[in-house]
Amino acid sequence: MAYEFYDATIIDIIDENDVVKRYFIKVPDERPFSFKAGQFVMVDLPIDSKYTNRSYSIASAPSADNIFELCIVLNPKGMGTPYMWENYKVGTTIKLSRVLGKFQIPEPIDTDLCFICTGTGIAPLRSQVVDILNRKIPHKNLYMVFGNRWTKDILYRQEMEQLEKDYPQFKFIPVLSRDNEGWTGRKGYVHQIYEEIFADKRPAKFFICGWADMLKEARQRLEAMGYDKKAIKFESYD
Repeated sequence: MAYEFYDATIIDIIDENDVVKRYFIKVPDERPFSFKAGQFVMVDLPIDSKYTNRSYSIASAPSADNIFELCIVLNPKGMGTPYMWENYKVGTTIKLSRVLGKFQIPEPIDTDLCFICTGTGIAPLRSQVVDILNRKIPHKNLYMVFGNRWTKDILYRQEMEQLEKDYPQFKFIPVLSRDNEGWTGRKGYVHQIYEEIFADKRPAKFFICGWADMLKEARQRLEAMGYDKKAIKFESYD
């Protein structure tokens, strides 16, 4: 499928850790721009590759200022992100597609929601959670189960911990598979966390994004718990 790409500008870059950057992008004011939490854009790159575009979920919640955020992890063996790391600066003009994707929260929210993610897979789920809270959408319990290897990998940690303090129905549960020096939180993998929370099999919907192996295993485990496939939404990346 051919996509039309248009110009947008990088207005800020945050080095979140040694392999993750947060890019803040401004679409020109004269161009109508809106998206729903959970959607993604494609970025077209001037690289020597059969496929020059890359898809990235929008990490920020919808707003009216034509600004959005992408949270991107470096793949040193790839061609796309090394180009970004080398060439993307504040002020750089980039080529964007229209907003795409159907990874969205159905409204009204009539069950608990569980967001399960690893790495930069938190991006669309962060967008969804913040959008629910920003718009004051009536909701039940919200759980963010976030798996990583090390403490430094916990993206948006301060923000999520603050949301947990501000909104009693929101629970942020980071879980680490490697880091054990001073870490007092949950250890291991995401699977035992959501299985523990939903051991009572109460009605819930699950939104999963992250490493393909995690995603596949989570879907299998949730179905084995008795949850219908329709209650399990996912977005994969590698």
